[in-house]
Amino acid sequence: MAKREKATGKSLVIVESPAKAKTINRYLGPGYEVHASMGHVRDLPSKGLSVDIEHGFEPTYEVSPGRRRTVTSLKAAAKKSDKLFLATDLDREGEAIAWHLSEVLGVPDDKTYRVVFNEITKSAIARAFDSPGKLDMDKVMAQQARRILDRIVGYQISPLLWRKVAKGLSAGRVQSVAVKMIVEREQEIREFKEEEYWLIPTVLSTDLQIDLRGDWERFTAVDPDTQKGPTVAQQNEWLAAHRAFRAELYQVGDARFEAHTKDKADTILAGLKDAAFKVADIKTRRSETRPAPPFITSTLQQAAANQLGFSTDRTMRIAQQLYEGVELGSMGMVGLITYMRTDSTHLSPQAIQESREFIAGSYGREYLPQTANAYVPKKGAQEAHEAIRPTDVKVTPDDAARYLTDEQHRLYDLVWRRYVACQMAAAQYDVTNLEITAESKAALCRYRATGRILVFDGFTRVLPARAGDQELPKTAIGDKLSVVEIKAEMHKTKPPARYTEASLVKALEREGIGRPSTYASIITTVQDRGYVEQIDRKFHATDTGEVVTRKLNEYFPRIMDLAFTRHMEEELDKIEEQHLDWVSVLEEFYGPFKENLDKAMELMKHAKAETMPSDYKCEKCGRQMVYRFGRSGRFLSCSGYPECTFAIPCDKNGKPQKDEPSEFKCPECGKPMVYKTGRFGRFLGCSDYPNCKTVQRLDKEGRPMAKKPPAEPTGIKCHRCKTGEFVIRQSRRGPFLGCNKFPRCRTLLGIAHLEHLKELQAAGQWPPKSDEELAAILGKDKKTDKSEKPGRRKKSDSVR
Repeated sequence: MAKREKATGKSLVIVESPAKAKTINRYLGPGYEVHASMGHVRDLPSKGLSVDIEHGFEPTYEVSPGRRRTVTSLKAAAKKSDKLFLATDLDREGEAIAWHLSEVLGVPDDKTYRVVFNEITKSAIARAFDSPGKLDMDKVMAQQARRILDRIVGYQISPLLWRKVAKGLSAGRVQSVAVKMIVEREQEIREFKEEEYWLIPTVLSTDLQIDLRGDWERFTAVDPDTQKGPTVAQQNEWLAAHRAFRAELYQVGDARFEAHTKDKADTILAGLKDAAFKVADIKTRRSETRPAPPFITSTLQQAAANQLGFSTDRTMRIAQQLYEGVELGSMGMVGLITYMRTDSTHLSPQAIQESREFIAGSYGREYLPQTANAYVPKKGAQEAHEAIRPTDVKVTPDDAARYLTDEQHRLYDLVWRRYVACQMAAAQYDVTNLEITAESKAALCRYRATGRILVFDGFTRVLPARAGDQELPKTAIGDKLSVVEIKAEMHKTKPPARYTEASLVKALEREGIGRPSTYASIITTVQDRGYVEQIDRKFHATDTGEVVTRKLNEYFPRIMDLAFTRHMEEELDKIEEQHLDWVSVLEEFYGPFKENLDKAMELMKHAKAETMPSDYKCEKCGRQMVYRFGRSGRFLSCSGYPECTFAIPCDKNGKPQKDEPSEFKCPECGKPMVYKTGRFGRFLGCSDYPNCKTVQRLDKEGRPMAKKPPAEPTGIKCHRCKTGEFVIRQSRRGPFLGCNKFPRCRTLLGIAHLEHLKELQAAGQWPPKSDEELAAILGKDKKTDKSEKPGRRKKSDSVR
């Protein structure tokens, strides 16, 4: 291996981001020049398949339009350097970026080195540069196979969906399966039949001298202002202070207690009204609770969603900042956590030793287990990687707080506490189970009560457990108990819970769908495409999501099958881990896929041509209504169409949504406006429709918004689509130039370019013939334009 040595010229080091470059630059000597590639510099072109399926799935790559100046700069730096060190991230994506850089820059192989590190610290950087390696081509081919597979699915199914459902839709190898999981959960909820059941809980006390019934009733009463009562923790505290506790009826006579009707519950309750309660048995045991393992990507996303309310995308963005480096005063740029895309719970011996020394010094040796805690990795985890942990355990969240944003501090606190706790001793509890009997008029009834007392806090000193355990008072077998409260409570069985971001990540991981690095992008994409939406942080399938899922299920059963998707993920992993031929993996997939695609193109009916029966009658002709699919989703239409054109929107449950009257008048004809619901939510429409087609959007307070002024034409040709022209549009930040072919063309320019572009067009020098010419033209106005936005947003063929 090449050793770090004093070179005659500087060595070029390339990382992905400027923040990472700045942090690494602190640890490398003057013989190194660090540049950022700004992510991928080369990819499949945005237009066309760009994969030669007939010749071994050969891809055609091109330098990304937004990275051409970056590549030019990197090439210039590479020519002046003796060696090239590719220091991109250590996962497949990072390896692929490194390979694309090596291909584009053309530096000889004997002068190109690959360096990887799990954390951006001085020692880790030194080790990586002292022992550089070469590109891992198995890892590169594994990533390339995923990219090609996703391109094939996205670019060949998406046009089918445009033709058979609606424009602008997309499909993805993993994206579509994730939507299917949400759609199937929606169907389970709709089909769920709730059942009634009854419980007879009792609150008992060992104090026979005081009647606590009135005090307990007043304490648990709901506050009329807040509509809330005391929390479970507050109730437990009150009960403990009054030597009281909760118990649950589980047996009546020789049979297990069950009551599915109010009458049966009331009959048993009546028999218990005057029953004598006493302690029949006491069992106490010592139990231990071990700390959870350190975070991996999926568990960090779940914890951040549940405890901090962060989306998966937000969590990964903040974690990236903490990994790449944060300015810590006199310490400069410091990477605070290790690499955040990992599925391994492994910790290095050095990290374990440092954490044990910190725990002993900060909390005492009694908080250290005899040997370091070890955690069983999940199947397929890459043990060469480490779990997510602080790079220096001695930098506590309190120490770093003044240098971090609020969200950075909260996430770092979560990572730091989980890591320290994972190497601490188990928490110890005394668990007591009470068996209580009550001789009712009908039969002997048995109650059970459980309490838990913390004897040694262990890891909960750092990672407090949620309060929820009741503390039982001291009792002896045969002790009589007084009733504080006894009642029959009706409950109903609940349908399966809708997915949250946390539970969806957990389900994807459990099913082996996608990989840790893709969960955030999957969740973002399925919402951007309009297949699912979040309401109160829970995922609901949209009408579009259900229609697309139904059609893909019918014509592409293998792609939509969880077991097959899991199998493909495993095969793609084997390319890296077992040197499996990537072309053979794609061939296994493509044959059946092409057959299904051809069949779907021929036989799939358009969604708008399909109907489903409903339980509702047409208000105009009395015929049965049917569900149809349109631009705004599902709606009810008369089955007699086109003879009868009556149609009405419906809600998520398929119920007709009638127009609601409003207090507003139509600005055009003066007639009353009514509330309607469309694809973008509620809006106001004229009650005289279709004679008057006036509509008004609503603001956050539900008031009608003023109509936006029409875009002002400029006559300047759009340099991207060649057919559109720039118009002046208004935004919250002020005017800007946008193509009038939006949304088909999304090119934007700063308003400061307007006069200059008019002059160029008049002189025949606009539009430019190349991106380089465009950059040169726009560069002249840089000092006056700070709001430059990217030209055309790249279409995403799919997200895994």
